[in-house]
Amino acid sequence: MSAATPGFEHLLRLSDDTGLFEHARYAVVRREHGYCTDDVARGLVVACREPRPGRRLTRLAECYLAFLTHAQDRSGAFRNRLTFGRRWVEPPGVGDWWGRAMWGLGTAAARTAIPWIRDEALHTFVRGAEQRSPHPRAMAFAGLGAAEVLRMTPDSTVAASLLMDAVAAIGTPSEQPTWPWPQPQLTYANAALAEVIVAAGELSDDRQLLTTGLRMLTWLSDIQTHDGLLAVVPATGWRQGAPRARYDQQPIEVAALADACATAACVTGDDVWHERVRRSVAWFEGANDAHVSMRDPATGGGYDGLTEHGPNLNQGAESTIALISTMQHARRL
Repeated sequence: MSAATPGFEHLLRLSDDTGLFEHARYAVVRREHGYCTDDVARGLVVACREPRPGRRLTRLAECYLAFLTHAQDRSGAFRNRLTFGRRWVEPPGVGDWWGRAMWGLGTAAARTAIPWIRDEALHTFVRGAEQRSPHPRAMAFAGLGAAEVLRMTPDSTVAASLLMDAVAAIGTPSEQPTWPWPQPQLTYANAALAEVIVAAGELSDDRQLLTTGLRMLTWLSDIQTHDGLLAVVPATGWRQGAPRARYDQQPIEVAALADACATAACVTGDDVWHERVRRSVAWFEGANDAHVSMRDPATGGGYDGLTEHGPNLNQGAESTIALISTMQHARRL
């Protein structure tokens, strides 16, 4: 897999006719952990971003969409975890998995060229948009899906309402120049929060909101860049005023930053954002704190994390999708 060709071989290896398995030991599926809506939704995003999907990729998108429609209840909430024996183990809810499902559905409704996938995704998205989550990140993920729908259908009041509610849930960033962020701690998928505000500013033609999102994203990108290399906030997070750990760095952080910077590049036309996308691509190729590749050339899988001893060689769904997503941006560059 080259930077210009995002590979789906390992994602196909992790999938069956039900959905997408969450975990792998090295490159081999661990079926005992089953499936989750979180990862299936992520898979739908990258499958539907492909401009010319072949038969296998179209079938994968259909499978992931069917999983999400099965996971959703009549209220629009989603179940998250399904066992290998096809038994749901949690009640429907509006945690991160609801937000990511909405992101996947919005992307499918807006980007796929397959009419029946597009129509069913939009129907399921509209039902899901009846819900709201108390969790800012869940709302941010849902807001990304809403932004996708609005780019396709600018007069969608359902999507517009969800997007602006996502902005409200994220909150107003601090005025402190050293920490211009809405919360006192960076945790996971941080760049998604800034991306939603950038998208909302663009789609509502609100220049102040757009400026706020770009300021957040600039700061987040700058504090995660050292000597020209990307060094994302580790899995333990980073609280304002506290020491910052170096490891374990997660591919999801790199992919979220690439997504947000690609959106900023599209909105502003400024080449500086393209360069920041390239740093994310380079992180997977070895331009990171440990100077090691974060993908397996034999399988096409993405490694599960960057530790002080090198990569975690397991190749689960989240990390593989993060790799694919980032390489999709590389191809567009």
